[in-house]
Amino acid sequence: MKLHTREWGTGDRVAVLVHGIMSDHRTWRRVAPALADKGYRVIGVDLRGHGASGRGEYGAEIWADDLAETLPQGVELTIGHSLGAMALALAVERLAPERAVYCDPAWDLDENVTAAASAFAYFKRAPRAMIKAFNPRWEEADVDVELATLAAWDPATVQVLPDTYAVSRTPAHPVVPSLVVLADSSDLVSPDLEGELKKRGFEVRTVPGVGHTLYRDDFEGFMTALDGWI
Repeated sequence: MKLHTREWGTGDRVAVLVHGIMSDHRTWRRVAPALADKGYRVIGVDLRGHGASGRGEYGAEIWADDLAETLPQGVELTIGHSLGAMALALAVERLAPERAVYCDPAWDLDENVTAAASAFAYFKRAPRAMIKAFNPRWEEADVDVELATLAAWDPATVQVLPDTYAVSRTPAHPVVPSLVVLADSSDLVSPDLEGELKKRGFEVRTVPGVGHTLYRDDFEGFMTALDGWI
């Protein structure tokens, strides 16, 4: 499926941004313009079931196939967050970017994934007060974006998560030079997995004091963690 995309900037270098579950390209409202200011043409996608992209069957390989069908090959930089990092890792060999950044990647979810999927579906109708309570460091504009992206999101996407994570999605090795940027005390990447990623050849950095949507909790801290990669 060809995905809906949004572009920022007109630079000679190209950066691709892939959002996580329940979100869409609007989650990158600060990251994308910052990369454009650094000379990138930035492409943000809406994954299938999110934003303005189509609906249909969902699954890890399907999301990855959509990225491979939609995005240009050989770009300078790709960044994926959470579920988007999982899809990006599955598509990265076909996309062949110069560098890949995986933000708090959803590569291995434990036996509680079914309960997590139910919780995600509940957020479809989360009121503004709940979004703010869960994310006290967000700017008001991020809360606005979250409400808009939830309204555009198909909650059927979470129904495939148990099957998606019946097997590990952690890459055996980095196909291209790869950075993993973690939330502080990440709920998705344990200390053991972090150590394993380093052994496999990934560079790993942590943004202190942030939660899962690290680039919205601490935009400056997130951009600093990308030093040398953007």
